[in-house]
Amino acid sequence: MNTLRDSSATLRVRRMGIDTYQEPVIYMREDCHVCRSEGFEAQSRVLVRNGVKAIVATLNVVIEPLLESDEAGFSEAAWRRLGARDGDSVSLSHPDPPESLSHVRAKVFGHDLDDAAMDDVVADIVAGRYSDIQLACFVTACAGDRLSDEEVAGLTRAMVAAGDILRWSSDIVVDKHCVGGLPGNRTTPIIVPIVAACGLCMPKTSSRAITSPAGTADTMATLAPVDLDVATLKKVVEQEGGCIAWGGSVSLSPADDVIVRVERVLDLDAEGQLIASVLSKKAAAGSTHVVIDIPVGPTAKVRDDQAAMRLSRRMKTVGHLLGLKLSVETTDGRQPVGYGIGPALEARDVLAVLQSSPSAPTDLRQRAVQLAGAVLDAAGSTSNGAGVELARSTLDSGRAWTKFRAICEAQGGMREPPEAPLREEIPAQRSGRVVQIDNRRLARIAKLAGAPRDPSAGAVIHVRLGDRVSEGQPLLTLHAESPGELRYALDYMSRSSPIFRIEQDRES
Repeated sequence: MNTLRDSSATLRVRRMGIDTYQEPVIYMREDCHVCRSEGFEAQSRVLVRNGVKAIVATLNVVIEPLLESDEAGFSEAAWRRLGARDGDSVSLSHPDPPESLSHVRAKVFGHDLDDAAMDDVVADIVAGRYSDIQLACFVTACAGDRLSDEEVAGLTRAMVAAGDILRWSSDIVVDKHCVGGLPGNRTTPIIVPIVAACGLCMPKTSSRAITSPAGTADTMATLAPVDLDVATLKKVVEQEGGCIAWGGSVSLSPADDVIVRVERVLDLDAEGQLIASVLSKKAAAGSTHVVIDIPVGPTAKVRDDQAAMRLSRRMKTVGHLLGLKLSVETTDGRQPVGYGIGPALEARDVLAVLQSSPSAPTDLRQRAVQLAGAVLDAAGSTSNGAGVELARSTLDSGRAWTKFRAICEAQGGMREPPEAPLREEIPAQRSGRVVQIDNRRLARIAKLAGAPRDPSAGAVIHVRLGDRVSEGQPLLTLHAESPGELRYALDYMSRSSPIFRIEQDRES
């Protein structure tokens, strides 16, 4: 990168308090002398130096009342990375173009990228040298079927190498991941204590919601702290055999968070990048044995058995290339899991299952036992498929509940999930049998009600596929923390096609 020595290209810094998510943004006046002398214009990439620290930020040009002519403003993401204080002086210049963009251009024209090329691209992404437009170009060039299995493995290795890698004393370290698309499928907080109670090492780092009403970390955060640094995470795992922490609090595969941010805006969920995203996190966490859950259903992320078989094959192939022992469980994704959708509501389902409450959702319990059994079998703790029975007995005996409480205490203390002050029942408009539930619309409705930003918000489902309902019977109950969000959700429901398809039959 260029080094700036001209003192005339310096400005005082100001924290603007603007959330640009992960993108560092710099704000400068249109008549700023630095803009003019350096030829900066809107969307220019600017190298900012504050002593020994340097970042590359995207320029937004502002009208004069917002800033003084000798000031540069910074978004929250830029401010954190720059480590500046109001009034500090920073120097500004043009950054060198990332050399790895030549690899991105090659990929646009259909060429394969070797491991060295993937290393260069990922290193520049993590260093913040790519603009969002350049990132979008890379993501799009790799979408569809444009990444071979070898390229996916190379991308995964590069993503792992760009961050921290956890090391454990145990020879066998297990993990589990669901590819998503199924509201309420919160099995991880049940699986981890089952597996840890059986003596295995399971350092689970999970994500917060990206496009869903809750991620595992969002749900767990209503029960215990999840923002663990590496030292605390290791201490918890060494003490209890497992943890359920937010992956964003440790630097595991940091390129993944940046790439996912752009994928979300583009509404792309490319298969190759999905595999690299999942497996890079697992490899960086030190996992040796991984179970992948692929829910299949018409409104799940994976729509049919053919797509599931393809994803399963590619997961296994890339896992083998990375040295992971990976197995895949294909599960029913036709309807949501459990009753609650939203962080606190899902947490209550988890607690009910762990406590073997009579009111616990049967489907969540069965799915968690099935997947925990698969983890135990994969690790060699059981033979001849006996993992499911061991998982069930560990849950029924209360050992998993005891272990879960111990993990929560080790992570900083267990707490009670919050409750929403506002609730609204949604009744059936006709009598008949429930023949379809739209997972995507259900997730949307829970998000409009406030989840996951409001932990207590979301929806509670009262019916399952095949249930016979009467006109006026509650199908779901919306939970919200504010009247406005409750209205948003209700308005959406009144305008969109039904979440529940109910058909009349002879007995209705």
